Amino acid sequence: MSKLIYVDNAGTTAMSKHAKSAMLKFLDKEYGNASSLHSLGQRAKEYLTKAREMVAKAINALPDEIYFTSGGSESDNMAILSTAHRGKAKGKMHIITSSIEHHAVLHTLDRLKEEGFEVTYLPVYKDGLIKIADLKKAITDKTCLVTIMYANNEIGTIQPIEKIGKICRDAGVPFFTDAVQAVGHIPVDVKVNNIDMLSLSGHKFHGPKGVGALYVRRGVMVDPLISGGTQEKNRRAGTENVAGIYSMAVALEDAVKNMEKNAKAEIKLRDYLIENLSKIPHSKLNGNKEHRLPNNFNMCFEGIEGESLLLLLDDYGICASSGSACTSGSLDPSHVLLAIGLPHEVAHGSLRITVSPYNTMAEMQKICKYVPQIVEYLRKISPIWDRLQKGELKHVI
Repeated sequence: MSKLIYVDNAGTTAMSKHAKSAMLKFLDKEYGNASSLHSLGQRAKEYLTKAREMVAKAINALPDEIYFTSGGSESDNMAILSTAHRGKAKGKMHIITSSIEHHAVLHTLDRLKEEGFEVTYLPVYKDGLIKIADLKKAITDKTCLVTIMYANNEIGTIQPIEKIGKICRDAGVPFFTDAVQAVGHIPVDVKVNNIDMLSLSGHKFHGPKGVGALYVRRGVMVDPLISGGTQEKNRRAGTENVAGIYSMAVALEDAVKNMEKNAKAEIKLRDYLIENLSKIPHSKLNGNKEHRLPNNFNMCFEGIEGESLLLLLDDYGICASSGSACTSGSLDPSHVLLAIGLPHEVAHGSLRITVSPYNTMAEMQKICKYVPQIVEYLRKISPIWDRLQKGELKHVI
């Protein structure tokens, strides 16, 4: 088989050379415990401090506002659960979110609903964006948290975060954003955007898996999910994964430094896909083309199953996805695609391609060669497509 074409970077990314090099140093020589008093441990502590400064700088935060975690899901849980329970202590048990959040947020909110919390799910419209008017209308004197993702992991839609943050700040309501897909890819400034809490994950910007961070603005209190030690200022017990943390910080520093150049290259590749694959009859680009992550392409093809499309692409050495890797075992269509108004039968036929600076135009040309062929083949053997062609069913797109 020829070299794999990897275009599932929203699922995870390959580690950068700098990130790998940084990690190897800790696996080989600098393996000390950052809580130990001897010289090896104190050097580890110094690297931990440096990493905290690097991550903070990337999002315009202060170093003591950064807490290291195992990744986005833990950070999401920590921010949402602790804020909700602190709100409950004040008699505030109303939370506002969007209908297209990652399941790390949605499932956490399900837990809170079992405790009696009321959750308002703001709708998104055909372009995948919430309406600010809906948010204003939803806030009450019982609202203890607004949690709306920065950028969607499936359709790449970037929400109006600055406006959301200002509304929440003016209303005195804590604002948390799952920024796992945004950090390292587009400029993120927690101060300008009035963000109180923010999650990020290293493996989304060419760092290692299993390490992330939670930004918590000074004055905002969070409670630990994990007890047993004084690490992370008593907010996250457990010996710090210094190798992963420093490697993540290096990857993020690289991503921010090269962000403009990377985005320009990714947009060129993404737009090539949009231009060429949109020529397939009865296809539809999902999400807002303007307010969109530079690396995200998501399209539905009527009359086919996305899973079959992915398996056949894999036969050609093309690694893509149909949505979130966290729900790849589910037979249900994407809740994100349903939320933007697509019917079940169309939402099932989705393809998500997320590129990186490591991808090339030659790879995009290969993708644009095989996708139309596979779609045509799948439609030929599809009973639904047969009925559409005979006029027994009406085309949706």
